[in-house]
Amino acid sequence: MSGKLTDRVLLRSFGVANVFCENSDKINCFDFSPNSEVITSSSDDDSFVLCDCQEGKPKPSSVRNTAWPHQIHSCGKHNDTICYLSLIVLLSMSPVDDTFISVSLDKNLRSPNCQGLMHIKGKPVCCFDPEGLIFAGINSAMAKLYDLCSFDKGPFAPFKMQYDRTCEWTGLKINNDGKLILISTNCSFIHLTGAFKGVVIHMFGGYANSKAVTLEASFTADSQFMMIASEDGKIHVWNGESGPITCLQFNPKFMTFASMCSNMAFWLPTIDD
Repeated sequence: MSGKLTDRVLLRSFGVANVFCENSDKINCFDFSPNSEVITSSSDDDSFVLCDCQEGKPKPSSVRNTAWPHQIHSCGKHNDTICYLSLIVLLSMSPVDDTFISVSLDKNLRSPNCQGLMHIKGKPVCCFDPEGLIFAGINSAMAKLYDLCSFDKGPFAPFKMQYDRTCEWTGLKINNDGKLILISTNCSFIHLTGAFKGVVIHMFGGYANSKAVTLEASFTADSQFMMIASEDGKIHVWNGESGPITCLQFNPKFMTFASMCSNMAFWLPTIDD
């Protein structure tokens, strides 16, 4: 992708180009291949569907993408790679090789080829950085960054999170330059934090999630915008590079208000016909 996305020119021009109906039950997870040419979706009926992003056609299969094009890991319930898929609540693939992290709730190690094991309380979430050199994990009120080559020595950057006990962390993404972490919850807000100090840069909210659905937020390819869907079928987009709104005043006579940061914006009501 060349250049940056813009709000008015590019993001507002997005529309649905194709709809794939091959999954026979609710889709619970999907993943792009590292070359971005294939997307895999899994559904509650234990089926997996691969779709070609360039041709817009489904490819029948029952597997999960790995880091290399057209290579995949089997994720069936009764195969020898990962047993009892229902106990695995999250998989994060390395973007550079076939390494992956699995998160399980049963605290039992079932893979004979596991390179390391960490016992963590609660329900953690994790992800690799875009270069596959570090991985991050969040559990309750703590976030930790690990060097993949020396994770057994402990995290090199642990920090506390602003934790709301009424919510659960549901997703984790590191942006392209490794400086930002996007954290999803099953409430109606997501966190954008600095990757190494854990300082909350923005908290985005206002989308519908009254049923505590597991929603997953994502960066755009240039990391400028954050996106998440909501239970009412809408997609919400925020600009993470915008500065804070430092002043807001409502007009004392007219139905307008102004907001200011480095620029001034005037707001008018939308009148339906």
